[in-house]
Amino acid sequence: MFIFLLLSDFFYILKFTKKRYICPRFLSYMSDQIKHECGVVLIRLLKPLDYYKEKYGTYMWGLNKLYLMMEKQHNRGQEGAGLACVKIDSKPGNEYIFRQRALGNTAIAECFSNVNKEIEEARKGALYDKDLPYVGEVYIGHLRYSTTGRSGMSYVHPFLRRNNWRNRNLCLAGNFNITNESELFNLMVSGQGQHPRSDADTFLILEQMGALLDENHSALYRKYKKLGLKGEALNAKIEENIDVEGVISEASKEWDGGFCIVGSTGSGESFVFRDRWGIRPCFYYIDKEVVVAASERAAIQTCMNVKFDKVQILQPGEAITIHKDGRYNISCLVKPANPRPCSFERIYFSRGSDAEIYNERKMLGKLLIPQILKNHPNLDDTVFSFIPNTAEVAFFGMLEGLNEYLNDLKFQRIIKVPTSTKEEDRQTIREILSHKIRSEKLAIKDIKMRTFIAEGSTRNDLAAHVYDITYNSITPKKDSIAVIDDSIVRGTTLKQSIIKILSRLEPKEIVIISSSPQIRYPDCYGIDMSRMGEFIAFNAAVALLKERGMEKVLADVYRKCKKAEGMPLEEFTSTSPSKKKPTIENYVKEIYAPFTEDEISKKIAELVTPEGISSKVKVIFQSIENLHKACPNNKGDWYFSGDYPTPGGTRTAIRAYINYYEGNPYKRGYSR
Repeated sequence: MFIFLLLSDFFYILKFTKKRYICPRFLSYMSDQIKHECGVVLIRLLKPLDYYKEKYGTYMWGLNKLYLMMEKQHNRGQEGAGLACVKIDSKPGNEYIFRQRALGNTAIAECFSNVNKEIEEARKGALYDKDLPYVGEVYIGHLRYSTTGRSGMSYVHPFLRRNNWRNRNLCLAGNFNITNESELFNLMVSGQGQHPRSDADTFLILEQMGALLDENHSALYRKYKKLGLKGEALNAKIEENIDVEGVISEASKEWDGGFCIVGSTGSGESFVFRDRWGIRPCFYYIDKEVVVAASERAAIQTCMNVKFDKVQILQPGEAITIHKDGRYNISCLVKPANPRPCSFERIYFSRGSDAEIYNERKMLGKLLIPQILKNHPNLDDTVFSFIPNTAEVAFFGMLEGLNEYLNDLKFQRIIKVPTSTKEEDRQTIREILSHKIRSEKLAIKDIKMRTFIAEGSTRNDLAAHVYDITYNSITPKKDSIAVIDDSIVRGTTLKQSIIKILSRLEPKEIVIISSSPQIRYPDCYGIDMSRMGEFIAFNAAVALLKERGMEKVLADVYRKCKKAEGMPLEEFTSTSPSKKKPTIENYVKEIYAPFTEDEISKKIAELVTPEGISSKVKVIFQSIENLHKACPNNKGDWYFSGDYPTPGGTRTAIRAYINYYEGNPYKRGYSR
């Protein structure tokens, strides 16, 4: 008997007796997508609930906005979703924190369906709608994709730490990955005497902040009790003076990684905080009615119907804290450390409807023109296209750049034609003007094929048909085709699907263009891209070393990495300023050092060329220099350059290489 179990949107598992076959998504869907960071939402209503009922006709205004904000960021995580609501000044004996969580790519709908059921059930006995569950002043939303491989409901945000004192309850959700969770764990166990129930970074952050919140509460309790306060007056005084900013500032001193964290206490002290390197994104909008923070600017613009300039960027190390009475403060809690915002947000992850991101992606395509002309100068017999769907905007920029180049070429030729009425001169001008950039929609992402039933070559054959082509769109054996994609990570999609299916058009040459540079190094800040053996650029460099008899480099790098293993975190280099001069560099760079980018690109082209196709294959990559030109405010390029903003990043690269060399291909570099 066959038993099929769908685990999120990432693995399809087939169990037959005692055998287990795991088919990663890039084999089943043949989409070379990078699984990535989560999305967060914080909505803090600043007026009494009756205000929203009177103005908008419902007490559910905040809840409705939360739903829209989560749906507009659905692209950021389909493994699970969760939401929470905090009702401020709820009477003793009544619940004041409500939470829903669900797994799978329909988690948002499931969460809100359950919310509606609870509301309808409670409405039968409630006197007023504002007393219903999920009708409150603070809303937290989270879209999850696991970058650590840990799955299940217990890892779905928001996380909740309970206590009988309202302001010692803590509800937390984040878009983050901490690289020094082992150091945090040891600090909490050996240094503070705590007993964490998990070593996952989310649990550690929750308990670390919770412990500091407890300390702050206890100090205030002793202080005001000595002054003779008790009961509700004592509680009110504590809630009035709880120092959430101090808790965030103290806790985050120990964190190495990228994060945007939103949260609230049970008394309504809410906050959003961004890492001091600015790795993970955070945007916010504030007016007299509401404070809204989210991972994407476009989501806020759409849901709140506001213009681009009304949505601000939360700067590295900054926090917004909102008091229970609605007063808010924006302050820098941790000094920024050479901010390096993630450039992959601009290339791929964030929604392209953001005005800045749209223009940057167009520029990424436009800046590729010199490399395209250098590697493939024959424009007349070339048809340009893109890999659906995220590369479409870069494709528009590429076409714009090609047309500008061609128009300039036409102009230079036309001004050399004699000014006369001779028909032959007119014909020359007509011939010049007839040249154009040819573009077609060559590749079509047809369906999401689920190939988990099949095995081996059968599965690969099925997976190759996820993409289809527009037949008769080029002249066979005469035309070449050039298609742009946003990134090339593993190369699996290219080899097993895209190039194979495009070759059916019988082009003279297939040119694959990447709007991002060569991905050479692992990520550890919230993108599931932490294993060296996954990168086609790394495999190309290794292949070149072996071809040229330079295997010794691989062993030398391993010895250096192994020697660095277990060294204190502060010994590892980073782009951030440090009081101590680190000594351990990113030795993985030595794997690429003997070769030029062109040499690695040529080897990549060989590796992704399927057997049996007659078309020549070329691969062109964006340069890091042009990446920075296109995305000037997002200089985080560690996956391309190997220059990590934090010591934990360099340590991750070293661990990832050790795992590769020792034959542990599935172990993540930032795992303990």
